[in-house]
Amino acid sequence: MSIEMLYCFNSDATPTNVMATSCNLNRADRVGFAASFLCALHCALLPLALAVLPTFGLSVGGWVDIDQAVTVFATLLGATTLAIGFRRHRAFRAWALLLPGLALVWLGAFSPLHDHGMVHAAVMTLGGLMIAGAHLLNLRLTHAAAAARATP
Repeated sequence: MSIEMLYCFNSDATPTNVMATSCNLNRADRVGFAASFLCALHCALLPLALAVLPTFGLSVGGWVDIDQAVTVFATLLGATTLAIGFRRHRAFRAWALLLPGLALVWLGAFSPLHDHGMVHAAVMTLGGLMIAGAHLLNLRLTHAAAAARATP
C-alpha cells in the first residue's frame, strides 16, 4: 500500500484537518485542473459556436453569463489548494503560474474587455490555461515532496 493510499483512508480525519490531507489536496488540484482546462476550452470555442449556431437556426439569446462566477470559484480554489500545497513542498513555482493566470481572468471577467469579443476570449483562454498549469504543477510538486519524505 502506498503512502498516498494511507492518506486517502485516514480514519482519524477531523473537520479541522480534512482539507489538509494529501488525498483531498490531490482531489482539489485535479478538480481545479479540470475546471480551469474546461474554462479555457469554453473561452476558446464559444466564439466559434456563437458564429456557427445561427447557421443551424439556433439562437443564443438569454444565456446567463457565468464568467464572473467561475472567476471567483477559480480564485478561491486555486488560492486554497496552492496554499496547502506550498505548506508541503515549499516551492513558489505554481504561484508563478496561478497569479498571472488569475490576473488575466479577472481582467477578462471584470473589465471593459468583458464584451465577449476575440480579445476577451484570448485573455480568458490564456488565463484559464495558466491556472490549469498551476494546479497541475502543484499536484506534481506535492507528489514529489511526498515521495521525498517517504524515501529514507
